[in-house]
Amino acid sequence: MSWVRRNFIGRGSFSTVHLAEPTSSSSEISSPTAVKSSQVFCCSFLKNEKQVLDCLGFCPQIVQCLGDGYSLENGVEYYNLFLEYAAGCNLSDHIKNRGGRLPESDVRRCTMSIVQGIQHIHAKGFVHCDIKLQNILLFGNGDVKIADFGLAKKTGEEEEEQSREEKQREFRGTPLFMSPESVKDNVYDSPADIWSLGCAVVEMVTGKPAWNSPKGSELNNIYSLLLRIGVGDELPEIPDKLSEDGKDFLRKCLVKDPAKRWTAEMLLKHPFIKQSDEESSPRSHFDFPDWVSSPSTFAPNSPESDQWCEWKFDSSSCVASFCSPVDRLRQMVTDERPNWLELESENWEVVR
Repeated sequence: MSWVRRNFIGRGSFSTVHLAEPTSSSSEISSPTAVKSSQVFCCSFLKNEKQVLDCLGFCPQIVQCLGDGYSLENGVEYYNLFLEYAAGCNLSDHIKNRGGRLPESDVRRCTMSIVQGIQHIHAKGFVHCDIKLQNILLFGNGDVKIADFGLAKKTGEEEEEQSREEKQREFRGTPLFMSPESVKDNVYDSPADIWSLGCAVVEMVTGKPAWNSPKGSELNNIYSLLLRIGVGDELPEIPDKLSEDGKDFLRKCLVKDPAKRWTAEMLLKHPFIKQSDEESSPRSHFDFPDWVSSPSTFAPNSPESDQWCEWKFDSSSCVASFCSPVDRLRQMVTDERPNWLELESENWEVVR
C-alpha cells in the first residue's frame, strides 16, 4: 500500500511525526493516522516501540500501533511506524492551554487512565521507562493514552540475564522523572514507572516540575538534580492544594525505596482515583476542540506474524559507560547550563 506524508505534527531527538495519507482507496484503516519516522541507520528506538506495542496488545489506555514499513524519500531510506492519531494534544500542552494546572477532578480522571495503562504494561512484563506528561496523549473523545515506547524494556528473565556491566551501561528516561534507583543503581523495573507517575501528578496539579527547588527557582544544572534524586532522603514536595486522598496517593508513589512503593494494581484501588472511576459517567472531555484533520488519512498494516512478539532491542546507540555511582552522575551531565523547558519537553517541537 502506497501513502504520502502530509501535515507535520512534531519532532523528537530520533524521529519526526506527520499525518499519513494513502494514495489508493483499498486501505482497511479509515481513521486519521500518524506516521512516526526515522532514518534507517538510527531507527532502533522506533523498532523497539513497534515490538513492544505488538507484545502489549490492545489496551484502551495505550496508543495503538497500526503497522510499519520502509520508504525511500529523496534518496533517503526511512523506517515508518503508523500509530492512531490523537486529535487533541499531549497532556503537558493541554495543561499549558488550561492556564498552567488542572482541577483535581481532571487530575483524578487522567491519573486513573494512566494507572490503568501502566498496570497493563506491567502485567505484560514490560516497563515504560519514560512516563511523563509529554508522553500522555489526549484524544478528541476524552480518551487519555500512554504513548512513546521507544525506551520501554522487558522485565523478568531477559533482564536477569544481563551482566552487571551491561546494567551499568544502561541509561533510560528523562531526568526530571527518573526514579532514585534508576539514577543511583541503573535499576529500571516497574516501580520506576510508579515514581514517574507521582512526578507527573505533581506537575498536573501545580503546572511545574516535581523537582522545582523549594524557593521556586530553577535548578542550576542536571548534576544537582540527579544528586537530589539519587542521594539522600529528599522527596518532591506534595502540593498543599491537593485533597488528603491526593496527598496520600502521592506518598504511595514517591517512596525512595522501590520495594515499598505501591504497584499499579494497588493504586487502582486507591480512593483518589477509584472515586474518579465511579464518577466517570458522563466522562469529561476536557473541553477538547471538536476537530480533526479535514482529509481522511490511512496507513498500511504490517504483515501479521509471530515474530513481532519476539522482543529484541539493540540499545548500543544510547548506552554510556559508568564505573561508579559518582562517575555515572558525572557522565549523565554536562557543564552546560540546561534549558529546563527543553528538558521537560525532550526537545519536541509541536506544530498543529
